[in-house]
Amino acid sequence: MFQNLSIGVFDSGVGGTTILKEILLLLPQENIIYYGDSGNAPYGEKSIEEIQNLCSKILDFFVKNRCKAVVIACNTATAAALDKLTEEYSIPIIGVITPGAKGAVKVTKNKKINVLATPFTVSSHCYIKELDKFSSSLSIFQEGCPELCPMIENGWELYPNREEVLKKHLSKLSKSADTLILGCTHYPIIENDIRKFFSGTIIDPAKETAMDLKELLKKKELLNSSRKKGSLDFFISGNIDSFRSIAEKFLGFSIKNIYSVEK
Repeated sequence: MFQNLSIGVFDSGVGGTTILKEILLLLPQENIIYYGDSGNAPYGEKSIEEIQNLCSKILDFFVKNRCKAVVIACNTATAAALDKLTEEYSIPIIGVITPGAKGAVKVTKNKKINVLATPFTVSSHCYIKELDKFSSSLSIFQEGCPELCPMIENGWELYPNREEVLKKHLSKLSKSADTLILGCTHYPIIENDIRKFFSGTIIDPAKETAMDLKELLKKKELLNSSRKKGSLDFFISGNIDSFRSIAEKFLGFSIKNIYSVEK
């Protein structure tokens, strides 16, 4: 019975669709509820208390809708609220920081890793703490970008100065690092532009997160054994049309079940 319940996936907006895309590929039979809190974006410039309160509200929504597990498809929310949410809710919850760190440690050759993220994620040092758990001999360089999330949410192509903004931030990171963690789930949407300014290996935590989710469901005996394709519903606290146009372009299919929720 519990196997047929939904998985809740949430982000401060459209960025979490990068995680959603990988979950749909790996677990096509699962029913999913995606919550895009674009009405309260960006999270990266809010206080820890504000982020935690927003996340608790979303968890309440998932519990009300009888979700069997939750993926925090947002680095900032993972850094600010994962520990608190796992203490307060009995539902299994995973974030994206551990998978991202794990992926970077696997591929780096020279043990020098760059992290591009929101100002909150950078100031929390969550990637430094997580990477240190895997190896104490890493050199880690971080850069916080306040502009990128809002620009991606509003439509990246609409900004003529977008490459200039990217170049400015990436130039502040280590030139010798061979690995770059995209420490915000919005950033894989603009990965092609990021590649113009970084030639090493780029880590998108999405694949690792989807695999961690599968392992969690397996361990908890919550994997959906149905052979049918699962349902997918979107709940958005901001502008639905804006979310739909960016999400459809990235996901590669039309979004049918999309609903508005209060921010």
